[in-house]
Amino acid sequence: MTMDTTIKSPSRRLLLAGAGAMALAGCGSKSESAKAAGDAKAAMPAGVFADGKGPEVKGAKLGFIALTDCSPLIIAKEKGLFAKYGLPEVEVLKQASWGATRDNLVLGSGGGGIDGAHILSPMPYLISTGQATGGKPVPMYTLARLNLNGQAISIGNDLKGLKVGLDASAAKARFAELKAKGTPAQVAMTFRGGTHDLWIRYWLAAAGVNPDVDVSTIVIPPPQMVANMKAGTQDAFCVGEPWGGQLVSQQIGYTACTTSELWMDHPEKALGMRADWVDRHPLAAKALLMAVMEAQQWCEPREHREEMCQIVSGRQWINVPIADILPRQLADIDYGSGRVEKASPHVMKFWSNNASFPFRSHDLWFLTEDVRWGVLPASTDTTALVGKVNRSDLWREAAKAIGVPGPDGDSRGLERFFDGKVFDPVDPKAWLDAQAIKSLA
Repeated sequence: MTMDTTIKSPSRRLLLAGAGAMALAGCGSKSESAKAAGDAKAAMPAGVFADGKGPEVKGAKLGFIALTDCSPLIIAKEKGLFAKYGLPEVEVLKQASWGATRDNLVLGSGGGGIDGAHILSPMPYLISTGQATGGKPVPMYTLARLNLNGQAISIGNDLKGLKVGLDASAAKARFAELKAKGTPAQVAMTFRGGTHDLWIRYWLAAAGVNPDVDVSTIVIPPPQMVANMKAGTQDAFCVGEPWGGQLVSQQIGYTACTTSELWMDHPEKALGMRADWVDRHPLAAKALLMAVMEAQQWCEPREHREEMCQIVSGRQWINVPIADILPRQLADIDYGSGRVEKASPHVMKFWSNNASFPFRSHDLWFLTEDVRWGVLPASTDTTALVGKVNRSDLWREAAKAIGVPGPDGDSRGLERFFDGKVFDPVDPKAWLDAQAIKSLA
């Protein structure tokens, strides 16, 4: 089918004067994509940068994992937005796992790796501190959030009879039984200390299940989750879409809950960049942000979701049938347990509700949870660490350049969770003190 690939951002009228309307080819052949990039470069308005200077470089190497929340990077590439803002040579490169993403960030593009990535929100901190890199810190910055919501906790068919849902307590006795037999339940996540690790730990602990004692937590790359469940090597997992939806469509298991049922409108992935790359190329970093932010605006409306899914489901990107990815992007969630929700509030958000803004209060929650589970030492000065890594100031500069507003402050305030607990970013210690199950280092 022929698709209209003109950018129709909800904030289009706010873009700088002279930007003009640009019809960009989105998902055609390589020659068509090259033509789109060339057209975008030629059409780039001279006034995009207030000082009249363009980016210091023409591109960057950005990694992504095959998850729907990488869509802003793919759309920015396919629709010529990187080229529009003076970065026609940006590469968006598939990574095999979050571990591979980390390793390639450590290498940097100069060493055959990457400069930045679609990344789990805690990872820039775990890399910057050296926790995830063998004790060798590699300073990073968080430039933007890429999305809110859009992850799921899934259960295999072997445990379907327990009817485990948002409340995981129905599985507690079964997990104890499996442990007593010497075959503890295998609970998979994607990276130690990452978002999926924290979501599934929170879900288990709220039901009185200690994720460090009562089950075996294992690391599995996102694209391998469904295959491993089918092979019977894991009992539950937490991962981003489209893998929760694919599990249901293949009738291998069901969705116990979406992660936004744990914490509504929770932050998820981020645009993380090596700090040295940003420091050397501040205008290029700003251009990257501008392109990604415009892509996020385009991805947000429901009327763009089918085209978005057609593009990102392609072989070179997520490589799944569109039927596995589209329904949940349209807020239609079949949990696979008889529960079906239409127009669900638990839909992935790319721009609405300040989805793009990297709230420092959210990063503080991630770090506090990583302290809770022993990923970071209890002595970590989390507030100071957030101040070094989170670059909400750069986000605001880019937002101003393209004429879109941002939130008044760097905190979203109190955050409420499904079990009644409330995180106050002013007092993270109170949050830790309130947790009955934890394993502080």
